[in-house]
Amino acid sequence: MKKRIIITGATGFVGRQVLYHLVASEDVRLTVVVREGKEALVADHPAVDAVVTTPDLFAETAEWWANALQGIDTVIHVAWYAEPGLYLKSAQNIDCLKGTLRMAKGAAQAGVRRFVGIGTCFEYDLSCGMLSVDAPLKPLTPYAGAKAAAYMALAQWLPVNGVEFVWCRLFYLYGDGEDKRRLVPYLKSKLAAGEPAELTSGNQIRDYLDVKEAGRMIAEAALGESIGPMNICSGIPITVRQLAESIADEYGRRDLLKFGVRPDNPVDPCCVVGVRN
Repeated sequence: MKKRIIITGATGFVGRQVLYHLVASEDVRLTVVVREGKEALVADHPAVDAVVTTPDLFAETAEWWANALQGIDTVIHVAWYAEPGLYLKSAQNIDCLKGTLRMAKGAAQAGVRRFVGIGTCFEYDLSCGMLSVDAPLKPLTPYAGAKAAAYMALAQWLPVNGVEFVWCRLFYLYGDGEDKRRLVPYLKSKLAAGEPAELTSGNQIRDYLDVKEAGRMIAEAALGESIGPMNICSGIPITVRQLAESIADEYGRRDLLKFGVRPDNPVDPCCVVGVRN
């Protein structure tokens, strides 16, 4: 029998890649929850059996979710407010947290077997550098705090109510569908136009992963048996300078990289690299 899976955020940067990998599986039947007006973005996928629409999924009640999740085996909850430049400190993180908890309550009421949530490496104490799932948590922004709060609550509550819980912490993703305000699209647009790209020192060490690979890892986590937190990361340390230079080499224009023009953020951690579990 095919597993019935429901996914939120399937039209977003990460969610569309999760959907792509789930569609490729012959073992699932998919229901997608989208904001009203976005039905056409997912309706044509061959494995999507149903599309549930809502004005705001984070405003729905536990009872609404319990009804929407009837007969569902696995929830993959990717949706969250994530507008670049705004999401880290936005009050909408509180709305997303409250809505996620109501969704989880509805999942338990509906008898869902497995719940997969999406976290962030920013939940961790970033002074640790190399971050395993056993690293201490120390969120420093409303975004990271809301994600950590969701994890702490659901890791305790869902298993007690008979629901398997998986928490996928994302590191630094790039790739198809990325917002143009982020680093990699910024570099490519400048280099393609033959314009200087103004950067910091580039000495920060990060863990970069193609979003397509992240989507595959999340889909596999949903279809697998592992429970608890997991890092969605490459596990490979690379400096921002090295990343920028590798992109510039595609254009043969390292000369356009202007390191040190922008000041380093004094509170930016020097090293954020995940340990794969």
